[in-house]
Order: sequence, then C-alpha cells, then structure tokens
Amino acid sequence: MPVFVFDAYGTLFDVHAAIARHRDAVGPDADRLSELWRTKQLEYTWTLTLAGRFVDFWTLTERALDHALARCPSVDPTLRSALLDAYRVLDAYPDAVAALAALKEGGKRTAILSNGTFRMLASAVEGAGLGPHLDAVLSVESVGVYKPRPEVYRLVVDTFAVTPTEVVFVSSNRWDVMGAAAFGFRPVWINRADQPEEYHDLAPRYRLSSLADLPRLAAGDPM
Repeated sequence: MPVFVFDAYGTLFDVHAAIARHRDAVGPDADRLSELWRTKQLEYTWTLTLAGRFVDFWTLTERALDHALARCPSVDPTLRSALLDAYRVLDAYPDAVAALAALKEGGKRTAILSNGTFRMLASAVEGAGLGPHLDAVLSVESVGVYKPRPEVYRLVVDTFAVTPTEVVFVSSNRWDVMGAAAFGFRPVWINRADQPEEYHDLAPRYRLSSLADLPRLAAGDPM
C-alpha cells in the first residue's frame, strides 16, 4: 500500500495567507511583498544547500521577510512581528483537510515532508486541524539539508520502511516534484496556478488542479 506524502508550504498551507490577513495594513505593495518573501525564502534554501551550509527554515523565513520589506519601502516595517506571527499559523487550503481525511478513511498512510522546522510544522498542523489525518510529520531538520537533496526524500523511506516506488509524493512546487521524481517517488503535481511544464525529463505521474481530486484518483488507481 502506498504512503501519501505531502509537501507543506504551498501545497497544504497557503504561503500568501500571512500577507492576506494584513493586506489593508500592508497596502498596495501587498502582493509584491508576498511574492518577494516567498521567492527569497526558497532561494536561501537552495543557495545555502549548494554552499554546504544549513540555517533553519524559520531563520530563513525571517531573513526573507526582512529583504522583502527593504525592497518595499511603502510597507510599514513595524508590521514585521505581526506578519511573522501570521506565518506561524498559515491557513490551510480549503481542499487540504478533506483530502487528507478522505485518504485516511480509505486506509492510506499519510505524512508531511517539509523544509519547515518541526516547531513551525507543529503550529501549522495544529492550527489547521490536520493532526488527526497524519501519520507522521517529517522535517529537513533531521538531515540538515533542504529539498531537493535526496537525503530529504530518503526520510520517508526510512520512516515508513518502504521503497521509493511505494511513495506517492504530492506537491504544488514543480521543482519539488522534480526532486521527488529523481529520487524514485511517484509524484503528483498540484498545479493550482496552471503553471507551464518544466523539468520534462522528470515528469509527475499525475497533474491535478486541486487536492480535491486526489482521493478519487487514489481510489480508482493503485497509484
């Protein structure tokens, strides 16, 4: 029986929810601030991993916000604390809880595999009510490198005592799907924003527009 493993940020949790909660206070540069924050957050994980360094994801999230605020001088910098507090408990996408619950009701094992720290993930999972629908929450903190390094994906294999082909990996981040495919997982790309295809030689097994379609797919296909 396959294990269904989910990326957290951007897949289960809306990374733009923190800015959205304070949109009026942030002002007209809200979307730009949110995009810069997310872009730099990911960029720091990739560049530090390439350099052989590891800094925890919460620290990188703070640094990315500081950079974004410096690039958006129209935004009141005193909002920093409120935005970080909001990031600790991001909103789950509307389809996340139902999809996980349906998979568990169908007898599937489920987990999160994330760049987030254990503390970040615990807050987000509790806030969104996902805990009862998860068998494990795995973090890169255990290995000290970030996705898409294979050491990260191996955490799933070691935790559940399965082979890579027994893992259905679900992510909205195409680069993460690429990493999972390279490791040997069976990846599902949740392409919420209808982005163009990339990494053609490391394709997802399925492309879905929503997590809502995943339980039906899992029920009708051994994956």
